[in-house]
Amino acid sequence: MAAATILVVDDERNILTSVSRALGLEGYDVEVAGSAEIALDKLDKQTFDAILLDVQLPGIDGLAMLDELRKQDLTAPVIMMSGHATIEVAMEATRRGADDFIEKPIGSDRLVLSLKRSLELRQLQQENRELRRRYGANEALLGQSPRMDRLREQIGLAARSNAQVLILGERGTGKELVAAAIHAGSARAKGPLEKLNCAAVPEGLIESELFGHEAGAFTGATKQRRGKFERAHGGTLFLDEVGDMPPQMQAKLLRVLQEGEVERVGASSTIKVDVRVVAATNKSLEAEIEAGRFRADLLDRLNVVPLSVPPLRERIEDVRMLAEHFLSLACEMHDRPGRKITSGAMGLLEAYRYPGNVRELRNLVERLVILTPDETITETQARALLPIAPDGASGSHFRPETPLREMVEAVERDLITRALEFREGHVTKTAADLGLERSHLYKKMRALGIRKSDAE
Repeated sequence: MAAATILVVDDERNILTSVSRALGLEGYDVEVAGSAEIALDKLDKQTFDAILLDVQLPGIDGLAMLDELRKQDLTAPVIMMSGHATIEVAMEATRRGADDFIEKPIGSDRLVLSLKRSLELRQLQQENRELRRRYGANEALLGQSPRMDRLREQIGLAARSNAQVLILGERGTGKELVAAAIHAGSARAKGPLEKLNCAAVPEGLIESELFGHEAGAFTGATKQRRGKFERAHGGTLFLDEVGDMPPQMQAKLLRVLQEGEVERVGASSTIKVDVRVVAATNKSLEAEIEAGRFRADLLDRLNVVPLSVPPLRERIEDVRMLAEHFLSLACEMHDRPGRKITSGAMGLLEAYRYPGNVRELRNLVERLVILTPDETITETQARALLPIAPDGASGSHFRPETPLREMVEAVERDLITRALEFREGHVTKTAADLGLERSHLYKKMRALGIRKSDAE
């Protein structure tokens, strides 16, 4: 099992050294940062399993950084440290979302115990979410349309085989849910389901992500690391956006599919793996082959069982069932019991074309639940919050007798949410698209009531 990666944030060099040494002896991978600013920059580029954070830091202090982490929906546990601890400070840190609080000087036994407990708790929470996701996979593929009936039948047939599957569909149609349903219905269901978004990993790191690396293989590779294929042994590997995989990696992936062996970066020997690959793309791979960006022989290997997920506009008869399902979920999530959608409002939802597909419908219904003050979501309220369609046919942000400021906020909320959806929740890329500083975008999101999860 890969070692947990810990980020230690403290402005005292001796603390960074002693904590790094203590955690290194326990088998953890440790990164250090001498300020909150450096730590936030590292967090924007890398995922950590846990964070040890000093309260008193130059510039942004520890509590302010903790606030920023929680606003970013960071799931890693955060353990606060302080040499000037008081009950009030500890309580404040806990109130703001810290998982634990440790006084300096730090005893290694106390530190390791706290970290172990925090990681175990977070692992249990992640496993619980994974079980809910697996349980709800077929539920999320709701619909009574002939297209959905056919898709569910194909999922069942594909699940019972051990062949590679290629899932085709536009963004937001639920390709990942189809992959989860295939895994859950297969003989590999008790094995791991690993996922990799090929478009989200930098080109220079994707080989290490897939195949792992040996210690010293490249700068920063201080310890051996297993890749996705090794971790998926006996289970399924879901490769999302496979059409964006770099050409040199396509050749290496093809070799793994042919020979069932992986070679870690920097290794001189291969490792046998038993992995079923389920890939997905929203691109035409035939067009990518014509353009010289995708290998025809790799498509042949991946496309043993092709599954096409229909866009929501082609199964518009399912909108009502989906909207009612998402309404129930949103009411429970945001403590808005009893919300109902009028037939007029539902008619508007059914008339919209949904370029973002099911994900956009889910976000739209959640937005209606949050921003509608009454128990009944009316046609007027739905019309006001429906995104402006490219052809101007559906929805408008104009609301009679409404201050300009509120209408402008509605437009900003829609644009930012749709930009986040396009970038699948990646704030840094969204900020670049919109020409904003990342911190400015976060401020906008907070002011407009937008969470990262709204776009996921």
